[in-house]
Amino acid sequence: FVLEGRQMLRSGGGPSGAVDTGVAELGAADVPEMLDLIARTRPGPFWPRTRELGTYLGIRDGGRLVAMAGERLRPPGWTEISAVCTDPEVRGRGHAARLVGALADRVLARGERPFLHVAEKNTAAIALYERLGFTTRKHVTFRGFRTP
Repeated sequence: FVLEGRQMLRSGGGPSGAVDTGVAELGAADVPEMLDLIARTRPGPFWPRTRELGTYLGIRDGGRLVAMAGERLRPPGWTEISAVCTDPEVRGRGHAARLVGALADRVLARGERPFLHVAEKNTAAIALYERLGFTTRKHVTFRGFRTP
């Protein structure tokens, strides 16, 4: 596959200091639900052990995981926010903003800078990230390959 996208960085500012009690840390026991949400939303690469790369946060509705996001790549001084996804049935309720905001706060509190990648065609996500203080660093082309 080939997908046009962009890399966005959180520029300036520090953590908000706000605590969102509706956002919970996800652990090993949550992996089956995380994989189910990934299958329904297809935000990008995510495998059963991806959550071991960093903190993953989720939001539940009626006990069911309906939104999540987490940390993936961690080059020195930076942390990638990844796997931002919301069940289509509950989109538009601010879940992605809450999750990305909470993760960005954690990253900034560690003295690091958050960054993320987004598909160019996902204009709603780009607008959300811009509202949260992210700016485009560069445009990128993602390529996926299958091994024989």
